[in-house]
Amino acid sequence: MNKREEEKLKKQQEKLQKELERTEAMSVYEKEYSDCTYICGIDEVGRGPFAGPVVAGAVILPKDDPILYLNDSKKLSEKKREALYDEIMERAVATGIGIVSPARIDEINILQATYEAMRMAIGNLKVEPDLLLNDAVTIPGVDIRQVPIIKGDAQSVSIAAASIIAKVTRDRLMVEYDAVMPGYDFAANKGYGTKKHIEGLKELGPSPIHRMTFIKKYI
Repeated sequence: MNKREEEKLKKQQEKLQKELERTEAMSVYEKEYSDCTYICGIDEVGRGPFAGPVVAGAVILPKDDPILYLNDSKKLSEKKREALYDEIMERAVATGIGIVSPARIDEINILQATYEAMRMAIGNLKVEPDLLLNDAVTIPGVDIRQVPIIKGDAQSVSIAAASIIAKVTRDRLMVEYDAVMPGYDFAANKGYGTKKHIEGLKELGPSPIHRMTFIKKYI
């Protein structure tokens, strides 16, 4: 091995060591509650958009086999999220997704719809968790012990994993909607109120997936 290859290998090992330490630091809650057999992270995406559903993810990670590079889904590139999504789906003990429609959001409000999506995600797990680590909220109507963590998707690997599968699921849905409802730029804005989205809304009126309670001032 020549000097350049040695340097490259050393850099790779340092980078890996750094990532192992970062992952360890993001596992403090998982370690604190390690007496629980199944610890489940919960997070949602899509509270703010004008269109599309709210989606929640629930993930029980394996205890002794860490998945590296987990982080708040907003801090990851789309390519990285997609790769991590595949890894989570393959290696997690259990995953669950909950999807609540725009019509339901209008009916019960976004906060209640978020709770509903989270309950659905928990219900879709093939294993019942002993503990829920939630991103900032306490979910009503759930009998499992809960620990709400502020900015949880950046503090807990389990919540980060949940945020990734929720975001990838929702983003893929919005790309599909864009193909059948063009004109709002859904594939790019994922339903958020960008300039192009608002222009499309003013020109075409609301689509079947718009949240009417969110777009009153634009129509």
